Amino acid sequence: MLQAQPQATCFVCGSDNPRGLQLRYEFGVDGAVHATWTPASMCEGFRGIVHGGIVSTVLDEAMSKAVFATNCQALTCKLRVRFRHHVTVGEPLRIRGWVVARQKRKITAEASLCTLDGKERAQAWATFLVLTGSQVDRAVLRPDLASSE
Repeated sequence: MLQAQPQATCFVCGSDNPRGLQLRYEFGVDGAVHATWTPASMCEGFRGIVHGGIVSTVLDEAMSKAVFATNCQALTCKLRVRFRHHVTVGEPLRIRGWVVARQKRKITAEASLCTLDGKERAQAWATFLVLTGSQVDRAVLRPDLASSE
């Protein structure tokens, strides 16, 4: 059955993934999830600059964790990222993700990546689609039908 639940081998947050980032997201009293991250050189695209795909992945994960905190299993169906400034390897950063709204099965969320002194490096917006029992079953048996709901 298709599930959208945290797992220990996740590239971003999995504690059992030796090649992953192993970030630890925490749930804040403000309803958002938070993490700190100091990107290592393995995250480089160009020398000294973190690859934009890694930045996007970290922001997507923050929003996914925020959605999961609302007791929903959902998958990202649209992701938009705005890079405001390059992200430097070795620079300590704060990640924050939060849910903005929910309409039926559609959840919208946002995330930000900032320096410790609050300078925004990237911002993301995403739409998540909540998995339902029938959709979960059909996505496994007939992936072409999963998007028809």
